[in-house]
Amino acid sequence: MKLLHLDSSVLGPHSVSRQVSAAVVDRLRQSTPGLEVSYRDLTLTPLAHLSGLHLAASQGAAPDASLRDDLAAGQAVLDEFLAADIVVIGAPMYNFTVPSQLKAWIDRILVAGKTFKYGAQGVEGLAGNKRVIIAISRGGYYGADTPIAPGEHVETYLRWVFGFIGIRNPEFISADGIQVGPDHREKAVAGALKAAGDLHAA
Repeated sequence: MKLLHLDSSVLGPHSVSRQVSAAVVDRLRQSTPGLEVSYRDLTLTPLAHLSGLHLAASQGAAPDASLRDDLAAGQAVLDEFLAADIVVIGAPMYNFTVPSQLKAWIDRILVAGKTFKYGAQGVEGLAGNKRVIIAISRGGYYGADTPIAPGEHVETYLRWVFGFIGIRNPEFISADGIQVGPDHREKAVAGALKAAGDLHAA
């Protein structure tokens, strides 16, 4: 069984989402003998954002020579994703949504004919055989009963993205309120780490 671990926080060792995603991977290593883990830090090896040249190449135009390495990198991350049985993602909230590095990765895995297709019944996801676990960190509280709930575009966005490609039940572990104060941060991290430790085996 193969696990793909992705981090997207720019905060390095100070990142809550990295701490929680690592705890998720540790839990699954312990509970899944023979688990093969691959890791990609999207801040150390960032993918370029899509351009007109990318879209032209995806429509069959001869790729510009300047894109050769980038297209190869995009194919590599798609292959990694397709090969994984489990995907663990560290996803902090930056200005109400996911980091741009994570968005660039998403743009490389949402590929018609690979992870979804259009048919007579509409869109059909092709990647539904994966388990996806996402560690989210948010500075404030964005629960459905809070005034700022409409500003939450991390969990809502990722739930839609993965549902679109057939993964209907992504699992979320959230550390909320980490910028409200030290006590809130400590409580949020402790709760998220406990949730990671309580995950069921792969």
